[in-house]
Amino acid sequence: MNIDENADIDRFTSRRSTVYGQRGVVATSQPLASAAGIQMLREGGNAFDAAVATAAALNVVEPTSTGLGGDVFALYRTADGDVGAMRACGGAPTEATIENVRESVAEEKAVDFEDAEMPDTGAHTVTVPGTARGWEATVDVFGRLTLADALQPAIRYATEGYPVSEVIANAWTHGEEVFETDNAREAFLFDDEAPDVGQTVTFPKLGATMEQIAEKGADVVYEGDIAEQIANEVQSQGGFMTVDDLADFEVEFPDPVSTTYNGVEVFELPPNNQGLIALEALNIAEEIGAHESELGSADRIHYFGEAMKLAFHDGHRYIPDPAYEEIPPLASKEWAEKRATAIGEEANDDVSFGVPDASDEAPGRQRPPNPQEPPEPPEDSDTVLLTVADDEGNVVSYINSRFAGFGSGLVAGDTGIALQNRGSSFSLDPSHPNRLEPGKRPFHTLIPGLIKFDEDDWAAFGVMGGYMQPQGHLQVVSNIVDYGMPLQAALDYPRWRYREDGSLAIEERTGDSVGTKLTRRGHDVRLLSPSLFGGAQIARSDHGTLSAATEPRKDGNAQGY
Repeated sequence: MNIDENADIDRFTSRRSTVYGQRGVVATSQPLASAAGIQMLREGGNAFDAAVATAAALNVVEPTSTGLGGDVFALYRTADGDVGAMRACGGAPTEATIENVRESVAEEKAVDFEDAEMPDTGAHTVTVPGTARGWEATVDVFGRLTLADALQPAIRYATEGYPVSEVIANAWTHGEEVFETDNAREAFLFDDEAPDVGQTVTFPKLGATMEQIAEKGADVVYEGDIAEQIANEVQSQGGFMTVDDLADFEVEFPDPVSTTYNGVEVFELPPNNQGLIALEALNIAEEIGAHESELGSADRIHYFGEAMKLAFHDGHRYIPDPAYEEIPPLASKEWAEKRATAIGEEANDDVSFGVPDASDEAPGRQRPPNPQEPPEPPEDSDTVLLTVADDEGNVVSYINSRFAGFGSGLVAGDTGIALQNRGSSFSLDPSHPNRLEPGKRPFHTLIPGLIKFDEDDWAAFGVMGGYMQPQGHLQVVSNIVDYGMPLQAALDYPRWRYREDGSLAIEERTGDSVGTKLTRRGHDVRLLSPSLFGGAQIARSDHGTLSAATEPRKDGNAQGY
């Protein structure tokens, strides 16, 4: 497949303004999905209805990053002033014990039982998908419209077709590698290839599945014919998923976790998500005065980056499913005060990024850095994030993902549902906090966010993209709070990220000599493609004034109404 030569996704030659609206604003990574959200607002829905419609549309127009076979999470502030969270992520199958999975993987890979590791894709990486019941719970509890109403734009895009946008077309080529079965390739490839930029595509099977959900409700994904096709697909590829595993799934509404940072309050999702990592990094950065550094300076990247290092070091060791392990107070100011003593003027080499799946021998596994090779999950995993605010005072940050691109590579029968590979985050080491256990939820990278500026000034935000997410939260919050940037400028600004191999990546647009100065401090500096620095969205309700901004590194936009 040849990508349009004019579709240079690494160039930034245009500018955007912060978008304002009177009745509502929607921001996400594909314009047709933003339009779906605005349609719900025009039809009398609120921000929650718009969030579900936008997420469902993204399942169709950005299938490279999300789908019904994945999970969904939300953070929100309602018009009544309630702050809350929604978590719709399932666990491992009941029969997915370490012993069973090791035995199966050893046989499949022809390795010794002791050498079997959790794979990145395939049947053993499929956990119970939470998306359908998560969408339904969102509109039932908070919305004004029905799930059927919210699914209509997505159904239309799936059945009538839409033209593929630039960044998404580039990501779609991943499907040519990950999809191996005939039904998977037929569902998402066209003449056995990823679509070109501007090519109109349809998803009749996915559209039919969404029509079933609209007519019968989300239970058809967990107890009906669709559930049977999901279980049969996983079992046919050697996995352990059953219809009972699917039927037992329930949506949760946990209390958010939060901290204060330089005059604002930042809310994140609690474990099993990585929200505590973002909060710990904010606390450490505040403790060491990182915000006093000059904007665009090597000092700023160094001190915020060092705070991020420590937060990753702690989070990737202590954040499993809280039902299975006790978690220390990572988001407390006292914890940050102690950890801040490890930060100096030079790069700290006494911490390791670590990864929750820990499939290699060392807890902080180090991969040979090669920027020319495709990124490996979960560090650069794919996700969609959307934010909505309405004139009643509702603000919603909504995040939906299969984990890495098209997920496990499995598509459930004739449903058009690609199944996630979130289970690849589990460890087959019985001593690891994130070890595989039946029913256990894996460590989750997905983290929507909220910022409270004052009682009547709230922003829903997030930065999608694997382990870029807490790093993006740290930078976006700092851009707005410490440096007074308008919303769109805060998302446009060049980013950095600490990598799993220990390197510090920066964008090419970062200021002159910054990379050299960071190298002098002991950082292993790399230049990476803009696509590896996440995808941010933000929507704000500031005393009745609604505004939004979108990620310039993606295809999307912010729309007002």
